[in-house]
Amino acid sequence: MRKIFILSAVAGLIASLFGCGSPAKKAGTQQADPTTLTQPEWSRNAVIYEVNWRQMTDSGNLQQLEQQLPRLKDLGVDILWLMPIHPISEANRKGTLGSYYAVKDYTAVNPELGTLDQFKQFVAKAHENGMKVIIDWVPNHTGCDNPWVTEHPEYYALNDSGKMYGPYDWTDVYKLDYSNAETRKAMTEAMKFWLTEADIDGFRCDVAGEVPTDYWDEARPQLDSVKTGGVFMLAEASKPELQKNAFNMGYNWPMKDLFSAIAATAGQYTFKPDATFPVRHAVAIDSLLAEQAAEYPGDSYLMNMITNHDLNSWEGTEFERLGNLTDAFAVLSYTLPGMPLIYTGQETGMNRAFEFFEKDSAPQFEPRNRYFTFYRKLNDLKHTHAALKAGNAGGEIVRYPTESDNLYVFSRSAGESEVIVMVNLGDTTDELKYKDNSPELADGMIDWFSGEAAVLPTELTPGEYKVFTTR
Repeated sequence: MRKIFILSAVAGLIASLFGCGSPAKKAGTQQADPTTLTQPEWSRNAVIYEVNWRQMTDSGNLQQLEQQLPRLKDLGVDILWLMPIHPISEANRKGTLGSYYAVKDYTAVNPELGTLDQFKQFVAKAHENGMKVIIDWVPNHTGCDNPWVTEHPEYYALNDSGKMYGPYDWTDVYKLDYSNAETRKAMTEAMKFWLTEADIDGFRCDVAGEVPTDYWDEARPQLDSVKTGGVFMLAEASKPELQKNAFNMGYNWPMKDLFSAIAATAGQYTFKPDATFPVRHAVAIDSLLAEQAAEYPGDSYLMNMITNHDLNSWEGTEFERLGNLTDAFAVLSYTLPGMPLIYTGQETGMNRAFEFFEKDSAPQFEPRNRYFTFYRKLNDLKHTHAALKAGNAGGEIVRYPTESDNLYVFSRSAGESEVIVMVNLGDTTDELKYKDNSPELADGMIDWFSGEAAVLPTELTPGEYKVFTTR
């Protein structure tokens, strides 16, 4: 009989201090107060796909993007997150085409992408194919020639010199002032426009943590009120308070950083030769899961990823950051608590960075290769196994610590669904020598990727992964 270990925050702290492996806890069974939001049931087993519309097709327009919908349906994605669809400011523009995130008009469609009617048609077609559509929303700042700059200068924050300014090195935008009630009202009304006019399903909110939390708390019920079934909200932030009342899901930036540190420790990080990372091994995942379990509201989600538009363009491709461990980390992004993300081109194994301010060449999606098969298989795994549901509905993580800190072995179970995951995130072939209990295969379990009867391995090579499931 196996013991079921539940990792407390204290155990996680001990693990982080002494570098020892210890059992981990399901992120859904959290000590923090539960979220006030009700997660839509369709989101529990969902996969989100980030659409870099400028680079996804040769034309970068909605007509060609719409032609991709059958392929994306076949891939098995459930939510399409489109990078900002709005016209881009010309004032202080970066590069030839500018940043998606310098919004010129919150209630218009970028003419490079198409028209409002074409966007409505795209959303309708996505819905016909069983996919939700959320759009990237930029609430913290506008482009420098947004009409609000001259029509409502009171909406903007001012620096010590009394001038509008952009945060950080973002010289193509001006920051908004949320101490002004009228700014809040205008932003919420602009968001409502897309819910009522285009029937989108929600928003991915850029740098959501830079906007006051109380704004999001007041805006969320207003957005829900105009969308049957409510909206789905993703925060580009790892800030637990945002997921109490406003956001269904946040970014799992800490897990992304930990993945990079583990890969660097194994000698796989190549993007910047002079970059330094803390020494981390696979067992460090335990401590992070415990911290998140204690901090985040119960039944909230975190989005797991090995790449996205920021990482791809500025921090290296998944292969440059994770090397020969890339596929193993992808498996973890699907099997650890949360929702997995696929970024444009990830399903082709594209190993190059997209230009950010210019038009770049589209990935080669056809003929489909092993990466398409790999991610379609992972999507099917997510869809068909209740143990992997996001939030409180998912199965607890039961950890099986080994003598090697580079091996990460766990199972998740819910009802008759059980998934066992094994990965080697180190640089040597390691034997599976367990410190206490070892995983046990239930009758009829299969190797998910081969389809053959499950056989527990005795060792794993660097980057090797195994997923065993009930049928």
